[in-house]
Amino acid sequence: YPLYAEATNEKGLSIGALNFPNNAYYTEAKEGKINITPFELIPWILGKFANIEELKGVIENINLINIPFKEDMPLTPLHWMISYQNENIVLEQTKEGLKIYDNPIGVLTNNPEFSFHLTNINNYLNLTPDVPQNRFSDEISLKIYGKGMGAIGLPGDNSSTSRFIRAAFNKTNSVCDEDEESSVSQVFHILDSVAMIRGTNVNENDKYDITAYSCCINTTKGIYYYKTYENNQMTAIEMNENNMNSSKLYIHELIEKQQINRTDN
Repeated sequence: YPLYAEATNEKGLSIGALNFPNNAYYTEAKEGKINITPFELIPWILGKFANIEELKGVIENINLINIPFKEDMPLTPLHWMISYQNENIVLEQTKEGLKIYDNPIGVLTNNPEFSFHLTNINNYLNLTPDVPQNRFSDEISLKIYGKGMGAIGLPGDNSSTSRFIRAAFNKTNSVCDEDEESSVSQVFHILDSVAMIRGTNVNENDKYDITAYSCCINTTKGIYYYKTYENNQMTAIEMNENNMNSSKLYIHELIEKQQINRTDN
């Protein structure tokens, strides 16, 4: 039974699951609710709905229940970002109940709750990709001495709140050509700006947190692009080349060895 971190269906409806420790709350089954385990949520939604509009009529009745995948594999605390074309929502279930947010930013990281991220981003409303103007004082002559000073204050640490702001700033100010290669390249530049580098974040178990892989999906053409920590060359999987009506699980082995395009002397 596949466990999905992110997925898209043939209609272009897509879901990404992100870690949500100490906030995610799973309950017992409730009568009159659509009782689903967290690991069933992605295939259930993508198997039944073509877009967010269809999902909105049902999603409020979902109840995420506390049934582990198996005894030695407890449930992961998660929240989800669901996207279709230019529409985006976030789904969280906490002790206060199920929460569904419209997500105009199109970004999600981890803790705290999404409502915090929506409030916290207001602290950075003065950031700009443009040349900044002196607002400090009319009495002091201040001038820029380098490029990018309009974004001074953009957080650079690995916390989820800082990565949310950084991803949001880079995404919403991103400019690229409209062809496929340029768009894919730009997405990975944005993802690289919030990637964790080995050694820069040590967790409670004295292990290094890293961005094990990054990916993006062309939901119209059904192309899955990815790169791994060890191999930063993009790999493309043409998902529509597989039989969409088959019950077979198609598996593509990760290309993890670094690929270097060497030129002849």
